[in-house]
Formats: sequence, C-alpha cells, structure tokens
Amino acid sequence: MPRARTNHTIQAAAATPPVEASGCSFFILPPLAVLLISAVLAGLALNNPSSIQPVQSRSNLLDTPAAGAVTPNTVQSSDSTVNAAIAQAAESPALISNISPIFTREIQYWGGSISKWAASTDLDPNLAATVMQIESCGDPRALSRSGAIGLFQVMPFHFYTTDSPYNPDTNAARGLAYLARSLAAAGGNPRLALAGYNGGIGVINRAEWTWSAETKRYVQYGGPIYEDAHSGAQTSEMLQQWYDHYGRSLCRQASNRLGLP
Repeated sequence: MPRARTNHTIQAAAATPPVEASGCSFFILPPLAVLLISAVLAGLALNNPSSIQPVQSRSNLLDTPAAGAVTPNTVQSSDSTVNAAIAQAAESPALISNISPIFTREIQYWGGSISKWAASTDLDPNLAATVMQIESCGDPRALSRSGAIGLFQVMPFHFYTTDSPYNPDTNAARGLAYLARSLAAAGGNPRLALAGYNGGIGVINRAEWTWSAETKRYVQYGGPIYEDAHSGAQTSEMLQQWYDHYGRSLCRQASNRLGLP
C-alpha cells in the first residue's frame, strides 16, 4: 500500500462565519488608538501561535499521520482477536472462495474471506487476491520497514484509534476501501488501480516514467498476475517469477504463521 495515504479520520474544518459590519469605520479612529489596538492584537497572536500557522497543504497531509491516528509504536500485535479471525478463516464452511487457482496456498487459505471482503467493496476478488499476494502473501501479522501493517499492508494513518490493525477483517476493510477508491480514480483500469494502491492515487494521472521504481515493479508483476487470474488461467508464469524473485521468504513466513504443513 502507498506509504503516503489520505487519512480517513481527517475532518473538514468548519468555515468561519463572516464578521458582520459594526457600523463603525476603523479608519476614523485616532492614530494613537490605531497603534494601541495593533499592539494588543500582536500580543494576542504571539500568545496563540496556532492562529498564525499556515494551513497544511494536501501534499503534507499525505505524508503526515493525523492527530490520534495509529502509529507503529501503538499497534498491539498480540490481540487475541487476530488469532480467532485466522482460525475462523480456515474453519468457516459458509465462506465460498471465488479466487483463481493460480494464487499460492497461503492466499487460498484466505479465499473465502477474500471473496467476502471483495463483495463488500464491489471489487473483483481476484484483484483483492493479487494485492494480498504481493503485499503479504497472506501473513496477517506482516509489518514492513515503513510501518505498513497486515494482510493488505495498510499504512497506520488509515486506521481509527479504536481499530485493531492486524485484525484481518479490519485490515481488509481499510485496505480494500483504498483499492476501490484507486480503481474508481483509474476509471476501472485494474493496472492503474494497482499503481495507485502502491504509489498513491495521485500517480494514476501522471506519466508512467515519473512513477517510482517500486510502483513500476508492482505493476509489472501485479498487472499480468491479475490478468491471468481474471482470464481463468490455471497457472501464472508472472506469479511464479514474482515468487522466485521476491515472494519465497515472504510466503514461507506466512505459511509458518498460518500453520500450514
């Protein structure tokens, strides 16, 4: 997931109501009164620095966690609900998997859950599975060096303070909501949606040569993997290449975490 994301918890500031005219013009005050009023106002501003700070730009908001947002230091990875959700994913016969057989066994483990999560966000479950494959290979406790969390490697500032970020249902809800937004911004183009998921939705309308190497690589593998899954292929050469170059240790860790033989 992009390492700089719009925070779901940011609230729009209320507009300041206009000040009604009092009927007295400032310009008819004596010069001495003007100086005294100016001095008082300056003193008030110095005592309230927030009143003179510039409004933070949107680009800065993308790089800065919102106040009260979860940070890697506050995430609790020992939440018992995570283990319960992991067990439920394997034991619930009511969840029917609609994902392609090309995905690794770690992703197949979550197949029914992926189908459920994708349905709740109107996404193709194979697109959601492609993202999970590349992001975590199904490890619900995955944590990247940049602080991305869980199955869909969601950045901390996408969570509410009451969330359990490693909980699979919560992680999927936040991650797939962003994927759905990315797909909408891409006009339904899954390849561009993958680029937006990795590099931020802003990259969708930029020339591809401006994308980061990571985003280019993400699309290089993710695009063909999704095409294979969506087309009904039984195997995927590109998924195998991703596994050989990047996924082997990631999937081994996920397999151990899930208790797969």
